[in-house]
Amino acid sequence: HSRVLSSVCVTSDGKWMISGSDDDTIRKWNIETGECVNELKGHTGEVLSVSSHNNIVCSGSDDKTVRIWDSNAKVTHESTE
Repeated sequence: HSRVLSSVCVTSDGKWMISGSDDDTIRKWNIETGECVNELKGHTGEVLSVSSHNNIVCSGSDDKTVRIWDSNAKVTHESTE
């Protein structure tokens, strides 16, 4: 991330960490290696919260949207204002 982290969660299997940032992005990290394996872009404001279940990531942002992502993909599936 290029700015401050605002939210972090760990997947239920303990293998991945999901982080949200003031840089408007979400990243998926391999906990064992520390490598960022995916960056999810789509929010136009600070990511305030992230949660995860299996490969699904939910995020809330200062852009007044909630988004549902496939953490293995690079695009958002759904957004709600």
